[in-house]
Amino acid sequence: MPYPDLPVELEAVRLNRATHPKTAPPRVREATFEDYPQISVLESRYGLHPKSFEEWKHLWMHNPICRDLSRWPIGWVCETDDDEVVGFIGNIPLAYEFDGQPLLAATSRSLVVDARYRPYSFSLLGCFFNQKNIDLFLNTSVNEKVFRLQQLFRAQRVPSGRWDRSSFWITNYRGFTASVLEKSGFLGSQALSYPVSAGLFFRDELTGKGLRREGDKVETQCCTQFDERFDIFWQRLRSESRGRLLAVRTCDFLNWHFKYSLAKNDAWVFTISDENGISAYGVFCRQDNPTFRLSRMRLTDFQALWGHEDLLKPILVCALERCQREGIHMLEAVGFSSEKQSLIENLASHRRELSAWRYFYKADEPYLAASLAHPQAWDPTCYDGDCSL
Repeated sequence: MPYPDLPVELEAVRLNRATHPKTAPPRVREATFEDYPQISVLESRYGLHPKSFEEWKHLWMHNPICRDLSRWPIGWVCETDDDEVVGFIGNIPLAYEFDGQPLLAATSRSLVVDARYRPYSFSLLGCFFNQKNIDLFLNTSVNEKVFRLQQLFRAQRVPSGRWDRSSFWITNYRGFTASVLEKSGFLGSQALSYPVSAGLFFRDELTGKGLRREGDKVETQCCTQFDERFDIFWQRLRSESRGRLLAVRTCDFLNWHFKYSLAKNDAWVFTISDENGISAYGVFCRQDNPTFRLSRMRLTDFQALWGHEDLLKPILVCALERCQREGIHMLEAVGFSSEKQSLIENLASHRRELSAWRYFYKADEPYLAASLAHPQAWDPTCYDGDCSL
């Protein structure tokens, strides 16, 4: 797939010379694959945990939608006169459908700018939002540092679900407690973790909060890849979802999306089937916090055919049991539609508030923008955007 080295015309935000008297304005240009070494160093410096070059390049080179695009910028960088990359934003194309019509979506990824050039975050995000011929812009991993920038570009909060709150279950009480105490700055967190974790365990037991297997009413299977059964499921799902925005979930797209996570056992896929094929599936992805030695799985996607929404519970039970077997500290769910979130919150043991609303979108076409303003037009999950890429 060609990526011509075309210049980007953008008026940069001027730095305050009184604050940065010796900092020359950088230039903004399209990123290339040759920029990876400097981009990865910049991401590491600010705690973003960069992918390997093979995984990073995979986001574009093996992206199914890129086969139909003659040209697509992989992102933009800020570069000084000394050819130092001091800022980056990725730009990934995604396939969506609304009411049966295909949409070209773009999601940003890894907005990072050196502290000396932080005002240029606006310029980089401007490159993303100023793209032409894009039906839908999505940002699904927004944090408190760029929350207001989304609003400056008139991006809207997704109107369905709660994207500033996490529901979760503790699956390794001692490990979870030690991590929380360490994050809170307690000395001797390992020793304190014993009595505190015991208290949390008995609290959950006494309140009855905790998922347990209830007989063998349904059989849940674990998959290591997405096969043609998911194509059949996708056709059935999209026919039942008229009037809703959906990310394309053919096995081609699913295997691209989760390829490396599955290979590293960082993604789990559980399915429940009947005589007609898959009725529901759930995907869980690893979302650790290495700083506080917290291991965590997140419910990334759950899809069910009409009338089978209750299959979420046995899928969650399987994931919880596996977390317990593998010593993972917690299982969480963030976002989802209001209907799915109600199911999750009725089952969850705990909740925590997040630092910012995570999911923003922007549609410039008036009809699409008006349609997406309604909650019933959405079935949002962490499969959307860059949240699980």
